[in-house]
Amino acid sequence: MTNPDLIIIGGGAAAFAAATRASDLSKTALIVNEGLPIGGTCVNVGCVPSKHLLTVGDELYYGPRSNFRALANGHKPAFDFRTAIAEKQGLVAALRQKNYASVADALEGVELLEGRARFVSPEAIEVDGERLESERLLIATGGAARRPPVEGLEEAGYQTNTTIMDLDALPKSLVVIGGGPQGLEIGQMFRHFGADVTVLMSHDRILPREEPEISWELHRVLEAEGIRFRLGVDIERVTASGGRKVVSVCTRETGETEEIIGDELFLAAGIEANTAGLGLEAAGVEVGPRGFVETNDSFETTSPGIFAAGDCIGRAALETTAAKEGALAAQNALTGATRSINYDHVPHAVFTNPQVAAVGITEDESMEKYLACSCRTIPIDMVPKAEAIKETRGVFKMVIHPENSKILGMHIVAPHAADLIHEATLAVKFGLTIDDIIDTVHVFPALSEGIKRAAQAFTRDISQMSCCVE
Repeated sequence: MTNPDLIIIGGGAAAFAAATRASDLSKTALIVNEGLPIGGTCVNVGCVPSKHLLTVGDELYYGPRSNFRALANGHKPAFDFRTAIAEKQGLVAALRQKNYASVADALEGVELLEGRARFVSPEAIEVDGERLESERLLIATGGAARRPPVEGLEEAGYQTNTTIMDLDALPKSLVVIGGGPQGLEIGQMFRHFGADVTVLMSHDRILPREEPEISWELHRVLEAEGIRFRLGVDIERVTASGGRKVVSVCTRETGETEEIIGDELFLAAGIEANTAGLGLEAAGVEVGPRGFVETNDSFETTSPGIFAAGDCIGRAALETTAAKEGALAAQNALTGATRSINYDHVPHAVFTNPQVAAVGITEDESMEKYLACSCRTIPIDMVPKAEAIKETRGVFKMVIHPENSKILGMHIVAPHAADLIHEATLAVKFGLTIDDIIDTVHVFPALSEGIKRAAQAFTRDISQMSCCVE
């Protein structure tokens, strides 16, 4: 393709959303992809394979552990790790073809080129010796696992999200560095498969960006399932001994040291941008810590005409956010618009069991913004559906405006929290109040009543309340 209207560097969610928007605008676009196969992180090594294998692990783990007396004997399903991995690989290949390769073929005015792109000027890139030019370019190269500067890490070896779900055999033990969403999902997955799991983290609680009540509740649940946590520790070195990984850690508070040993070591200490080697200096594009591309609210970089979107800008490492950013960046680049995203309206989830989901601001953010916080947190056993199904794992926390009762944030630990959060997302986005939620008739019994119960907690003692009180 000669001089397309938009050159897109990358092949994941942001890139495909941008190409689709360009096609919708009757513009031409060239996607240049290298690294992960077409589709990027989500379909290849992120959302799709991890949620598939998490579900496999849930069915394996919870089958023999029913809460109901009538099923006290449980049932132990047979498990074949290699078959699970092979089934996952088949799913990834099918969805990569269906949702990306076939889509690229069908998009009018869009072409796909496999190769490593490098900027040679603000208006041109080079791919395998060929110079390609456009007045508008979009960087959508995604991110990769951050390699912390730990002595011996590279020599000892480790797994990342691109390799951990393709192991040939199930390790007997797994050490996870990082207590964020990815570390906890993979950690619980392998615990459910039967591995001993230890999670190491420098912070003093898991999921440090979530509300403390959310972190504490999930910690309680995962620890009850046998996952061990070492929080507030510094990793001093990693060595390999007898085919196993030995991680030396020091507890900050006491100064005590210990060695954590596992058959495999999984890195989940955040991400860094895939921008090394792109020649951004030749284009005048500035980057910040971990290589994340600097952009304004309209996704334009420090070099006019060059835009960036997705994980490589470091705002929210979510497939849905990347797609939204990519579409808006392409529209801004091709039409001169200045559209942006209100990230307070974007929900996110952690797909452990139970799940974590949140939208809007936290209690601390409300204190900082309004010098006050009106918040309520209720345990899941105050939701009638949870009582009926003997579910004891979870909390609902709501943050509202201290003056007008508009819902500013919702934070949940519960089964299906990723599905439940959308009522709260609409409430936050459209400025609904607790009265709007209370006055809305909900299905009974349903876990989604947890959001309504949290709203009711601002107006009455919900521990002394009939199921049907409005």
